Amino acid sequence: MKETGNTDEDKTGKSARPTMTRRDWLLAATSLAASNLVRPVLADTRKPAQIAITLDLEMSRNFPEWESTHWDYEKGNLNDETKRYSVEAARRVKAAGGVLHLFAVGRVFEQPDVGWLQEIVKSGHPIGNHTYDHVNVTASRVEDLQFRFQRAPWLLRGQSVADAIRENILLTNAAMKARLGIGPAGFRTPGGFGDGLAKHAPVRSMLKEIGFDWISSLYPPHPNTEAMQEPDNDVLKAIVAALTRAQPFAYPDGLIEIPMSPISDIGAFRNGRWKLEWFLKSIRQCVEWTIENGAVFDFLAHPSCLYVVDPEFKAIDLICQLVRDAGDRASIVDLGTIAGRVTR
Repeated sequence: MKETGNTDEDKTGKSARPTMTRRDWLLAATSLAASNLVRPVLADTRKPAQIAITLDLEMSRNFPEWESTHWDYEKGNLNDETKRYSVEAARRVKAAGGVLHLFAVGRVFEQPDVGWLQEIVKSGHPIGNHTYDHVNVTASRVEDLQFRFQRAPWLLRGQSVADAIRENILLTNAAMKARLGIGPAGFRTPGGFGDGLAKHAPVRSMLKEIGFDWISSLYPPHPNTEAMQEPDNDVLKAIVAALTRAQPFAYPDGLIEIPMSPISDIGAFRNGRWKLEWFLKSIRQCVEWTIENGAVFDFLAHPSCLYVVDPEFKAIDLICQLVRDAGDRASIVDLGTIAGRVTR
């Protein structure tokens, strides 16, 4: 069994996920909870569950071909399949009475045609900031910032890493305003971090200064399988258990965190090499737990991955159906709505 605490490789291309035993994972999870680095605010079970379906608009390594790595340098160069999948996902979620929340890297807006995104926005679906180049916002060295800057460091023009991160975020805001006429609906960090930005107060301060009231940066540690191994009940139960650390909360400075919920499509289909049926089983268990406990579930996926592994939209349709079956006990909402129920 492997432990996963980050939704992507680190920015050097090395694995960010050490192999851990079940005992090691439990000890690590207990240590994180005991560290009191964050102040979680669990959902009130008297309130309906809130389910978010979020898609990160970026090209993903290993998809559509497993050998593909060039997307590390062209994160915003979305292909037609990814665009079509995003539009259809938005249509399906709206038909189910909800909204889809997307996060776009700024380089998406360099493409000639953004009509498909304008269509999504007109349908009422919010789009958030995912940085311009998919940069690591916790980086302190150029080598850890992003593959593009490793290969072409002159693009930074002598900036400090902190200034480059800030500019990357501001550029995305400007690009969204220029191409879509809107500002960003929240901020999501590229990659997810096991304790969010709890140890990165300067980054939180910068994001607040730019104007963000809430962010999505935390992806809780959880076990995964070895490649192409079906998850057993212990793994599936541990993924559900990790949802308790994926509930929204406020950092001490008031910035709201809305964690990403396990297991992500990248965690399942890149790291675990799962079959779709295994992924759907995990999603079902997680959403059912969320509804039963009046909690929050933030489905994290990438249309550049899903169009390859789930071309029939089974994951999104399953979530919509589970919420529909729950009646007034659950709803599909955007992350801004979820942020509104967090007490600072």
